[in-house]
Amino acid sequence: MSFANPIYLIFIPVLVLPMIAWYWYELHKSDASVQISDTTALAKHPRSLRVWLLHAPFLLRIAAVVLLCWALARPQLTNHWSSESTEGIDIMIALDISGTMLAEDLTPNRLERAKKEAEEFVKNRPNDQIGLVVFAGESFTQCPLTTDHAVLVNLFKSVEYGMIEDGTAIGLGLANAVNRMKDSETKSKVIILLTDGSNNRGDIDPQTAAEIAKTFGIRVYTVGVGSYGETRVPVNTPMGRQYVKMQSEFDEVTLRGIAEKTGGQYFRATDNNSLKLIYEQIDQLEKTKLRVREYSKHTENFMPYLIAALACLLLEIVLRYFVLRTISN
Repeated sequence: MSFANPIYLIFIPVLVLPMIAWYWYELHKSDASVQISDTTALAKHPRSLRVWLLHAPFLLRIAAVVLLCWALARPQLTNHWSSESTEGIDIMIALDISGTMLAEDLTPNRLERAKKEAEEFVKNRPNDQIGLVVFAGESFTQCPLTTDHAVLVNLFKSVEYGMIEDGTAIGLGLANAVNRMKDSETKSKVIILLTDGSNNRGDIDPQTAAEIAKTFGIRVYTVGVGSYGETRVPVNTPMGRQYVKMQSEFDEVTLRGIAEKTGGQYFRATDNNSLKLIYEQIDQLEKTKLRVREYSKHTENFMPYLIAALACLLLEIVLRYFVLRTISN
């Protein structure tokens, strides 16, 4: 229920409270008292109907005022329905898990930060099918396109360096992601390719993979991960894990070319915050389409309250001037 003129509801306490206060004052001002030694004899006589109805006219007047204010506020019954249809998009994340992704210029390292931000991205896209391809020297599908994002997030957590042979097969990783999406009937298909190196492995050139993606109408957003200058990378040696310094550089020209050829964009993530902002930008660029139809019908419902208010007033008049009528000299 809703009200067309809710302002009139304010008059309920404004009118009712002074009426109650005035009635209470008048009732006690007009009280008469008689002192008697014993009330036992009076207790044997039951109260008459007039005594029980003594305050009924006042209560009816209060009810009439409340109902009248309610009617003036014009209560309305609302029939409302809405139907919405969502058109999700297909998103495949191609994630580099090579040894250089363990560099610690991002916290705790590039790979873990990339996984964390990707997980947040997935959680914010409930209507989309999202999958995961990982690559290093080779590439495989960690998770095909799915709307079961809880499963996908768990599979993200299990991704780690050493799952496959080391290296950076960007072209192979991209081609694998394209292969997973090419048969999709969804109008919008996107690949997010995240790497920190240059293509040095695999049988497919990155530009060739980009051409294939373009053929299937797939946009590729490329993300280069890594700060400028030197960074520390852990390596396993016979003496245990040690750190070596590495120059943070990769083939930005190739990544830009892939993005431009497929209608996507290239981004550079140099720290935790910039990587987070990149995922937020992609999220805004690839918003899910939403169509909503709403229908509302309001039916006036003030008449029952108006009739009830008039009935209370009529009943008050009957009680006050006929049933509880007093004769004074």
